[in-house]
Formats: sequence, structure tokens, C-alpha cells
Amino acid sequence: MRKRGQTSTPAQSVVPIQLLTIPEVARRLSVGRTKVYGLIRNDGLPAVTVGSAMRIAEPSLQKWIQDHERVS
Repeated sequence: MRKRGQTSTPAQSVVPIQLLTIPEVARRLSVGRTKVYGLIRNDGLPAVTVGSAMRIAEPSLQKWIQDHERVS
């Protein structure tokens, strides 16, 4: 318990991570849903299972895209 006149340290603000659905990821990548599932299964696209649904964290998608860019 705090004594009168004491202040607490400010809590760090938490920025929620947006979780994208498979169709949302498919639209962003201009591919079909089946291709997204294949990218998860075979190409290391990170996914989170929420109940029976798969979701992709937006920062993970951005990092995966950067990691898979081809330099010509």
C-alpha cells in the first residue's frame, strides 16, 4: 500500500498487436487462402492458433515479408 504523497511509477503503455485472419493475409499478399496455409505449413509464415482459428500477427507478417524479399 502506498503512503500518502507517494506516486507510483507510470505503467508502460501496451500497444495491442493486431491479429490478421487468413483471408486478410491473403488479400494483403494478393494470393488465395490455400496459398496462405501453404506458406504457414511450408515457408515459415508464423501463425497463432486461437481456439480453432489461425491468426497471423501483423508485425510477424511484415517481418516475414522483409525476410523473403528478393534482391535483384
